[in-house]
Amino acid sequence: MPTKDRQTKFSKVMPKERLPSWIKPVIGRVSQIEKVQKLVKANRLHTICEEGRCPNRGECYASGTATFLLGGSICTRSCSFCQVDKGIPVLQKDSNEAIRVANAVKELELNYVVLTSVARDDLQDHGASLFTDAICAIRKLIPNIKIEILTPDFWGGSRDSIKAIELQKNRLKTVLSAKPICFNHNLETVERLQRIVRRGATYQHSLSLLKASREIAPDIPTKSGLMLGLGEDYNEIIETLKDLRKVGCQHLTIGQYLRPSLAHIPVQKYWHPKEFKEFAEIAIDIGFAKVSSGPLIRSSYHAENG
Repeated sequence: MPTKDRQTKFSKVMPKERLPSWIKPVIGRVSQIEKVQKLVKANRLHTICEEGRCPNRGECYASGTATFLLGGSICTRSCSFCQVDKGIPVLQKDSNEAIRVANAVKELELNYVVLTSVARDDLQDHGASLFTDAICAIRKLIPNIKIEILTPDFWGGSRDSIKAIELQKNRLKTVLSAKPICFNHNLETVERLQRIVRRGATYQHSLSLLKASREIAPDIPTKSGLMLGLGEDYNEIIETLKDLRKVGCQHLTIGQYLRPSLAHIPVQKYWHPKEFKEFAEIAIDIGFAKVSSGPLIRSSYHAENG
């Protein structure tokens, strides 16, 4: 959770009472929403759709899709934008989670699934095996399914920077060995705002992870995402896109940050859809193969469509 001083600072800047007219989440059918929610609850699972209060969850549930959140519902990081609970998880590792995820994926009859996780800095492998276990369990039930992963940075565990880089790469090798269809790691915001927005993560650590993925598994596309509206300016966004291309990132998502509660960092600007379109055009021009850019775009929104 934010410190008391930061909470006070955030509270002074109240979010706008009304969202801009162009931000209109699609409301899915109640029956389909209930189906997914009941299935997730019955299997004692978590989705980033619910934990992160995603504005698209109604639409995604209506189409029978969800992004599964591995490692429980408590994150060891305390990012100021995220709704997921923060703290130290009680369970070291849920040995049956992967099987329950696989059963839920099969029941939903998915052809493309996205797996993400809370940051698990408390685990020796920082949660790398959470992904490999789930991928293995899903493919046992559905061999030809396409699986995309959205991971934390796997950084930490050593004050020695050289050793930390080695540990990060070893954890990355573990998840890439499971052959996901796409490797996703979000940069989230521009370099200047990293410390405020992403506590415990850094711009360079994230770029190094994406670069290492291209080196270790060049046949697996890399993907990253940005949130706009946190106080970044136009030029910073363009520089961030260029930095992602320098490390070989191929797929990109750009969306509008929406404040989950008064305890979270406030929105500084609502970027217009025309601006999102312009950023998409620039991203394609500088070499991104696939770009999704719009106010309600999120990392795994329509991921099966690239």
